Amino acid sequence: MIKRNELLEVTMELALQVIIYCEILEGSRKYVIARQLLKSGTSVGANAREAQGAESKADFIHKLKIAYKEAVETEYWIALCEKSDSYQNPTEILKSNLSSSIKLLGKIISTSKNIK
Repeated sequence: MIKRNELLEVTMELALQVIIYCEILEGSRKYVIARQLLKSGTSVGANAREAQGAESKADFIHKLKIAYKEAVETEYWIALCEKSDSYQNPTEILKSNLSSSIKLLGKIISTSKNIK
Protein backbone atom coordinates (compact mmCIF):
# COMPACT_ATOMS: atom_id res chain seq x y z
CA MET A 1 0.00 0.00 0.00
CA ILE A 2 1.32 3.43 -0.94
CA LYS A 3 1.55 5.86 1.97
CA ARG A 4 -0.08 9.26 1.50
CA ASN A 5 2.37 12.17 1.39
CA GLU A 6 0.54 15.43 2.11
CA LEU A 7 3.51 17.58 1.09
CA LEU A 8 3.76 16.00 -2.35
CA GLU A 9 0.01 16.26 -2.84
CA VAL A 10 -0.19 19.93 -1.85
CA THR A 11 2.85 20.97 -3.88
CA MET A 12 1.62 19.04 -6.94
CA GLU A 13 -1.73 20.82 -6.72
CA LEU A 14 0.13 24.12 -6.32
CA ALA A 15 2.12 23.43 -9.49
CA LEU A 16 -1.05 22.58 -11.43
CA GLN A 17 -2.76 25.77 -10.26
CA VAL A 18 0.33 27.83 -11.15
CA ILE A 19 0.34 26.33 -14.66
CA ILE A 20 -3.32 27.25 -15.15
CA TYR A 21 -2.75 30.80 -13.90
CA CYS A 22 0.38 31.25 -16.03
CA GLU A 23 -1.56 30.18 -19.12
CA ILE A 24 -4.06 32.95 -18.32
CA LEU A 25 -1.20 35.44 -17.91
CA GLU A 26 0.35 34.37 -21.20
CA GLY A 27 -3.04 34.79 -22.87
CA SER A 28 -2.91 38.39 -21.63
CA ARG A 29 0.63 38.74 -22.96
CA LYS A 30 2.16 38.94 -19.47
CA TYR A 31 5.05 36.71 -20.50
CA VAL A 32 7.83 37.90 -18.18
CA ILE A 33 5.92 37.45 -14.92
CA ALA A 34 4.26 34.26 -16.20
CA ARG A 35 7.67 32.72 -16.86
CA GLN A 36 9.09 33.72 -13.47
CA LEU A 37 6.00 32.44 -11.67
CA LEU A 38 5.96 29.21 -13.65
CA LYS A 39 9.59 28.50 -12.76
CA SER A 40 9.25 29.15 -9.03
CA GLY A 41 5.77 27.69 -8.62
CA THR A 42 6.56 24.36 -10.24
CA SER A 43 9.97 24.16 -8.56
CA VAL A 44 8.37 23.90 -5.10
CA GLY A 45 6.99 20.43 -5.77
CA ALA A 46 10.02 19.31 -7.76
CA ASN A 47 12.32 20.08 -4.83
CA ALA A 48 9.93 18.52 -2.31
CA ARG A 49 9.86 15.36 -4.41
CA GLU A 50 13.65 15.39 -4.75
CA ALA A 51 13.91 15.59 -0.96
CA GLN A 52 12.13 12.23 -0.72
CA GLY A 53 15.27 10.58 -2.09
CA ALA A 54 17.71 12.54 0.08
CA GLU A 55 20.97 10.87 1.02
CA SER A 56 20.94 12.16 4.60
CA LYS A 57 18.88 14.20 7.03
CA ALA A 58 20.99 17.26 6.19
CA ASP A 59 20.39 16.70 2.47
CA PHE A 60 16.63 16.29 3.14
CA ILE A 61 16.48 19.56 5.06
CA HIS A 62 18.57 21.36 2.42
CA LYS A 63 16.26 20.28 -0.40
CA LEU A 64 13.18 21.29 1.59
CA LYS A 65 14.75 24.68 2.31
CA ILE A 66 15.15 25.18 -1.44
CA ALA A 67 11.48 24.24 -1.91
CA TYR A 68 10.57 26.74 0.83
CA LYS A 69 12.57 29.52 -0.84
CA GLU A 70 10.87 28.80 -4.16
CA ALA A 71 7.47 28.93 -2.43
CA VAL A 72 8.30 32.31 -0.90
CA GLU A 73 9.43 33.57 -4.31
CA THR A 74 6.15 32.31 -5.77
CA GLU A 75 4.34 34.23 -3.04
CA TYR A 76 6.14 37.39 -4.19
CA TRP A 77 5.09 36.97 -7.84
CA ILE A 78 1.51 36.26 -6.81
CA ALA A 79 1.43 39.37 -4.59
CA LEU A 80 2.85 41.43 -7.44
CA CYS A 81 0.10 40.22 -9.77
CA GLU A 82 -2.55 40.97 -7.15
CA LYS A 83 -1.29 44.53 -6.66
CA SER A 84 -1.01 45.33 -10.36
CA ASP A 85 -4.11 46.77 -12.00
CA SER A 86 -3.28 45.18 -15.34
CA TYR A 87 -3.07 41.58 -14.06
CA GLN A 88 -5.93 39.18 -13.45
CA ASN A 89 -5.98 38.14 -9.81
CA PRO A 90 -4.91 34.59 -9.00
CA THR A 91 -7.56 32.17 -7.77
CA GLU A 92 -8.22 31.53 -4.11
CA ILE A 93 -7.31 27.86 -4.58
CA LEU A 94 -3.88 28.84 -5.91
CA LYS A 95 -3.29 31.15 -2.94
CA SER A 96 -4.59 28.53 -0.52
CA ASN A 97 -2.29 25.83 -1.94
CA LEU A 98 0.62 28.23 -1.79
CA SER A 99 -0.10 29.10 1.83
CA SER A 100 -0.49 25.42 2.74
CA SER A 101 2.78 24.57 1.00
CA ILE A 102 4.71 27.28 2.85
CA LYS A 103 3.27 26.29 6.23
CA LEU A 104 3.84 22.57 5.67
CA LEU A 105 7.40 23.06 4.43
CA GLY A 106 8.20 25.31 7.39
CA LYS A 107 6.80 22.77 9.84
CA ILE A 108 8.64 19.82 8.28
CA ILE A 109 11.93 21.74 8.18
CA SER A 110 11.54 22.83 11.80
CA THR A 111 10.59 19.36 13.00
CA SER A 112 13.38 17.69 11.01
CA LYS A 113 15.99 19.99 12.54
CA ASN A 114 14.88 18.96 16.03
CA ILE A 115 15.02 15.21 15.41
CA LYS A 116 18.27 13.72 16.63
